Amino acid sequence: MNTKGIGDFAEELALEYLCEKGYTLRDRKYRYGQMGEVDLVMVDGSSFVFIEVRHRTSTMYGTPEESLRPGKLRKIRRTALAWLTVHGCTKSECRFDVVAVDLVGGTPVIRHLVNAF
Repeated sequence: MNTKGIGDFAEELALEYLCEKGYTLRDRKYRYGQMGEVDLVMVDGSSFVFIEVRHRTSTMYGTPEESLRPGKLRKIRRTALAWLTVHGCTKSECRFDVVAVDLVGGTPVIRHLVNAF
């Protein structure tokens, strides 16, 4: 499986995990121009949740959540603001979560970091 295929698999695992926790999917792989991408836009209660899915197949470069850099976080925030604006939800509550999917060792391990950034 190539890198994109592994990423899609990790995103699907994250989506299933969140749906089982009661989250509702609103959008997937949302892009706004060249600004960036939000992997999943979900609803948890009355809040919109912008979710970044990170994965690793090796521990050589650290954990999935350690791979987030300040530039990526800025892009996610800007893209989330664009999503809220386009959908007329700028006064809505929102937060940013990370779902880390550890694919080392064959059995996926999922960690959900609520309000991660």
